[in-house]
Amino acid sequence: MIKTTLKIDGMMCGMCEAHMNELIRSNFKVKKVSSSAKDGETVVISEDALDIPWAKNKIKEIGYELVSYESEPYEKKGFFHFGIK
Repeated sequence: MIKTTLKIDGMMCGMCEAHMNELIRSNFKVKKVSSSAKDGETVVISEDALDIPWAKNKIKEIGYELVSYESEPYEKKGFFHFGIK
């Protein structure tokens, strides 16, 4: 899996976060997406890499700007199971 952090300019509130999450969910096959207006970012966990140029255009269409992005491999972290040796 891949973790992609999109730095977004223009998100101001919870509704902005919801718009961004819906855009990503409806256009990409994702495991998880969360946005933060305070941090100005959207974090996406997906099986495949995002089509960044396409995403940049779609983000601009809804009134925000993709400033930068960073992708890295993602490994789901499980709960520690105490007592197993």
